[in-house]
Amino acid sequence: MPHSQQRASTVVAGPWSSPRPAAPSRTPERRKRAPAVGAVALRTGLTPPQQVTLEAMEIFRWRLAFVRRPLFQAPIPVLLDQDETRHVVIREDGTLDEEPTLKLRT
Repeated sequence: MPHSQQRASTVVAGPWSSPRPAAPSRTPERRKRAPAVGAVALRTGLTPPQQVTLEAMEIFRWRLAFVRRPLFQAPIPVLLDQDETRHVVIREDGTLDEEPTLKLRT
């Protein structure tokens, strides 16, 4: 074969996939994760009637999920049942609010 003749190159399609396009960049979450708070720290600031009700509810396997602390108001403890399907709020006087207007994120 003479050097003056060039062979044409061919592209061989293989079983590999085409390169993936870069994933679109997501904006970072503005909210910062709250640091893990211990059970004792959650209970601080609860009124004595709220603490009594909380202890009674824990006997029935409800757990203190979090406490909302609005400015200039009593803390609002939120409890979840063992299946985490229902939530209740303990009012300042220790009574339960089984249908709170509190909106929870999923």
